[in-house]
Amino acid sequence: MRVRVISDKCEGHNRCCALAPELFDVDDYGIATALNDGEVPAELEAQAKLAVENCPEYAIEVVGE
Repeated sequence: MRVRVISDKCEGHNRCCALAPELFDVDDYGIATALNDGEVPAELEAQAKLAVENCPEYAIEVVGE
């Protein structure tokens, strides 16, 4: 499983970072980015899905589930 942040949609609420800090980080402008090229280890898939579901702008998508 992989995740991708659509930076044009991200408004910097950073819920993803709060819910899955192992998978997301923020840049100097507060825009989220996916860590590790978006690769999600199996043990963190539930956290990744929670971050996707809680993004108010729908700026995170699952790629290749």
